[in-house]
Amino acid sequence: MSEYLVLFIVIILGLAALLQEDFVLTLLYFVIAAYGLSRWWSGRALKSVIVRRSFNNRAFINDKVAIQIDVHNPGWLPVVWLRLHDSLPVDLIGAEIFRRVISLGPNGSLHFEYIIQPPRRGYYQVGPLYLYSGDLLGMAEEEGRQGHIDHLTVYPRILPLTQIGLPSRSPMGTLRHHQPVFEDPSRVRGKRDYVAGDSLRRVDWKSSANLGRLQVKLFEPSIALETILLLNLDREDYYYRSRNDATELGIVVAASIANWITSQKQTVGFATNGSDVLSTDGRAPILSSEKGRGHLMRILDVLARIQTTEKQTPFIQLLRRQRVHMAWGTTVILITGDVNDGMFEELFTARRAGLNIVLILCGHVIAADEIKHKAEHFGIQIHQFVSDADLDIWRR
Repeated sequence: MSEYLVLFIVIILGLAALLQEDFVLTLLYFVIAAYGLSRWWSGRALKSVIVRRSFNNRAFINDKVAIQIDVHNPGWLPVVWLRLHDSLPVDLIGAEIFRRVISLGPNGSLHFEYIIQPPRRGYYQVGPLYLYSGDLLGMAEEEGRQGHIDHLTVYPRILPLTQIGLPSRSPMGTLRHHQPVFEDPSRVRGKRDYVAGDSLRRVDWKSSANLGRLQVKLFEPSIALETILLLNLDREDYYYRSRNDATELGIVVAASIANWITSQKQTVGFATNGSDVLSTDGRAPILSSEKGRGHLMRILDVLARIQTTEKQTPFIQLLRRQRVHMAWGTTVILITGDVNDGMFEELFTARRAGLNIVLILCGHVIAADEIKHKAEHFGIQIHQFVSDADLDIWRR
């Protein structure tokens, strides 16, 4: 009960005692009854209101996401006034903030829409939607309740890559290759006359019968690209002045490579030592190698949520744990901000085990020349990307 209403009742009681008039007591009864009715009405009407929020819960950076708000009053009591406020995190608050004051009649409905435009990747909470209501005269205090909470996943940027020179030792697959030893029997590119030493399995008997001389099939060379992406998000492994930009660039590189590999209908896996807000222990899930757009979306989901950590899992331990599960010929792409001697020893061990190593340095690296020299000594393919423009070598 508001302090003004209490003061008003005290004054009425004083007048009733002083004047001893029935009219004053009647007025007092009316005020108390009106207050009780207002409390009951506003509370009941607010509880009956149904609010639904709907939107596409996945988007890319700077996409316009339309959020739909539907308000319905299924009860027989009108809602005299209702104040709505949808709460958003700071990164999603733009020029438009959803705040409305409305009234709803019995079985009334209203529809609203507002736009958000996420400026960066992330996993954002949308809501709760707060509802406040009260009586028309303001005799009763405002009552409020919270609506449900939704989440928006904003994917990292994906750069359109056209060609990545990734090594592979797998002799069969779907990517064309310049080494004729890796021939795919399912890809016939022509025929030629039989010469001594050709296998009879390559003879095209139908063409041979038509031409009257033996013909052998020519196959296109191809490889299978089995790839694992390992992303280092340990903050200490990146140069402190460009740490945030470098780690975000690493995420963009991982997303772009995964997208390109998937577009080539090849398998790709993903692991990182970053933290995931949806994980019970804070560790990001490890995704095994699979094909398809659905698997790519799972990788992008993780890349949208992950954050940098400090020594949660050293990158060398992540590589060591994953290496023992990799098949011979797998291409391992390591995205990091630094490589020490211990990591080089682990990379050399991986190469001796038959794995193909591709090392990608992101951001400014103090010992970049020394790392490149060691990588060349161990026969490891290495690239350094300081900005998006450096990826143009894969976009031509």
